[in-house]
Amino acid sequence: QVRLVESGGGSVEVGGSLRLSCVVSGYDYSRDCIGWFRQAPGQEREGIAAIWDARVRYDMGSVRGRFTISQDKNTVYLQMNNLKLEDTGLYYCTTDGPHTHGCDGYWYTANKVDHWGQGIQVTVSS
Repeated sequence: QVRLVESGGGSVEVGGSLRLSCVVSGYDYSRDCIGWFRQAPGQEREGIAAIWDARVRYDMGSVRGRFTISQDKNTVYLQMNNLKLEDTGLYYCTTDGPHTHGCDGYWYTANKVDHWGQGIQVTVSS
C-alpha cells in the first residue's frame, strides 16, 4: 500500500522557517519524481519543488533561494526559510513515475501526480 505521510507543518511568523518531512513507503519509489505541491486558499495546487534519484532537484521561481528539497532514504524534506505570507497553504507530498532520466518536464502540474499525501497546513502570519 502506497503511503506518503507528511509532518512538520504549523504556524510561523514572516521570515521564519519550517521543515516539512514526507515518509514514502509501500512501493518501489526509487525512480519516481518526489515532489511538494501546495494549495493556497482559493487557488489550485501547484508544484513548488521536486527531487529525483535523491540528487536531481527542481524548484519553481516563487520559492527558489528560500526552499530546499532533499532526500534521505525514504524521507523527503522541504526546508523552508524566509517564509512569506503567500507561502500559507496546504502542502502535499507527491510522487509520479517511474522516470529514467529525471522528473518529467511538467512535474509541477497536478495531473502528472500519481500519489498524494494527506496534506499538511503551513500558516505564515505577520
